[in-house]
Amino acid sequence: MPWCPQGQPAARRWRALGVAALIALAASGCQSRRGPDTTGSIDPSASQQALQRDAQAWAKRFDANPTDPATAMGYAGVLRAQGQRAQAVAVLQQAAIRNPRETALLGAYGRALSDVGRFKEAAEVLARAHLPERPDWRLLSAQGAVADQMGEHARAQAFYESALRIVPGEPGVLSNLGLSYALSKRLPEAERTLREASAHPQADARVWQNLALVLGLQGKLPEAEAVLRRTLPAAEAEANVQALRGMVAQPNSWNAIRNADGARSRAARPEAKPRS
Repeated sequence: MPWCPQGQPAARRWRALGVAALIALAASGCQSRRGPDTTGSIDPSASQQALQRDAQAWAKRFDANPTDPATAMGYAGVLRAQGQRAQAVAVLQQAAIRNPRETALLGAYGRALSDVGRFKEAAEVLARAHLPERPDWRLLSAQGAVADQMGEHARAQAFYESALRIVPGEPGVLSNLGLSYALSKRLPEAERTLREASAHPQADARVWQNLALVLGLQGKLPEAEAVLRRTLPAAEAEANVQALRGMVAQPNSWNAIRNADGARSRAARPEAKPRS
């Protein structure tokens, strides 16, 4: 059974601790100052009504031309923003079949497969998307994310290191590398890497949450709590602190983290059926 703080619905549990950030940041495309995910640039603060309007508009364009890569990626992007991840996979799959050499489309399709826990397929698609003569740091980081999900941490770390040779200091990639070290039980390296990520001016709250998690796993709870309270709104910080205390109190925190990450992948799968 995955670790779950009592009385919190699944989505809130993930937000509370930030364990969803375990590998998920890279898997979703490492959004950062250098550009959005290739599945479409969707404003995360958009209202449900705005997302619904966007979805309807993209659906019309997709129905008119379902094999156009840009249309498929735009439609998949808004579907993912709505939580309809399986439907996004179906949209991208249809376009990828007709455009097997469109690397941006394949990258989006690979990330979407990872979203729904189809990691082996995701790894195969992302490998096809990657061109050694034109390396893309986002693809490399996504490949690392999938390898971590499959338990291949040394391989994942090699992907992240390759990405960092292209974008040195990129906080999203550093954050994923740090968490990969944590999953490998290399906590001092994880802490050092996450401190470097958190020192970057573009580091977001997820990076700080990941640093707090690694500090907590090393028994540095006062410092971990100080990080959370310094970087998050009061209510959210308190929820994170309580969740972190619960996790590190588990007899086997490592299993708790791994099971929690698996539960995140299962919870990401929506009930909506793919479009035919």
